[in-house]
Amino acid sequence: MKKQARFDAKEAFRQGVDTIRQEGEALLKLSCCLSNVFTEAVKAILNIKGRVGVTGMGKSGHIARKIAATLASTGTPAYFIHPAEASHGDLGMMAPGDALIAISNSGNTAELSDILFYAQAHSLPVIAITSNPNSPLGKHADFSIVLPAIHEACPIDCAPTTSTTMSLAIGDALAMALMQARGFTPEDFKSFHPGGSLGQKLLRVRDIMHTGKEVPLCDVNDPMSLVIIEVSKKMLGCVGVADHGKLVGIITDGDIRRTMCPDFLSKKAGDLMTISPFTIDVDATIDEVRQSMREKKVTSLFVLLGDNELGIVHIHDLG
Repeated sequence: MKKQARFDAKEAFRQGVDTIRQEGEALLKLSCCLSNVFTEAVKAILNIKGRVGVTGMGKSGHIARKIAATLASTGTPAYFIHPAEASHGDLGMMAPGDALIAISNSGNTAELSDILFYAQAHSLPVIAITSNPNSPLGKHADFSIVLPAIHEACPIDCAPTTSTTMSLAIGDALAMALMQARGFTPEDFKSFHPGGSLGQKLLRVRDIMHTGKEVPLCDVNDPMSLVIIEVSKKMLGCVGVADHGKLVGIITDGDIRRTMCPDFLSKKAGDLMTISPFTIDVDATIDEVRQSMREKKVTSLFVLLGDNELGIVHIHDLG
């Protein structure tokens, strides 16, 4: 029979704070007791020719999935393999040249036995994340990254909480060490994350700028009638003003509205332009463009591409 819940706001808040505190203390202790086995494990993964299989059962399996995803997205090809399913054919996912990361706090997870024997039979390096180096997992592993013996943050010390947090932290630590060793760059990260906010954040001006006929441009001696047509046609709120192909000024739609007068159409672009328009480097990131626009209080920036070739980026291009 389901027990009747009795909500106490103060007790709930206290338990939440206590859980986070305990897990934080566990991570601090883990960082202090990390040994050279960690660096040996990193070296072993760097030396393999294949991929990294990551496995675990139950809550450790969920952690293993996340670690595999983090490895794969930061330059270390990896996959999750369910230990129970591995015993029914999924061992075929593993190949010569692979490595295995196996997670079990107790190290006694029975479902890991088949996958561990398979890895051993095929000479795959095994990295264990466990709190018990003398367990079957610890004894089968080539490298045992040992978690400190700390109570779970669970009030009854049963639900995997502190142990899974530490396991996840070890996985992240391995991924970051491998990432650094491989010289993984923002460009590499971008290639693995083309969608979503991460991909957008790593885009550069060259990826989003308007070029060629899309760039609003007029000559310094063009009449304002042509300037108005160009601003309206390109729909970027401004027009660059060139003198012998070199960008010398800018006229915005706001400039046009503010200087409208009876003899307006008799004026030339050079009469109304703001000289020395702001520009941005072609390799600047989206964040740098956004910051530059905020500081300069503009919505468009021209891009100097060389040989009097221009590009332009508008605030709407930033996504």
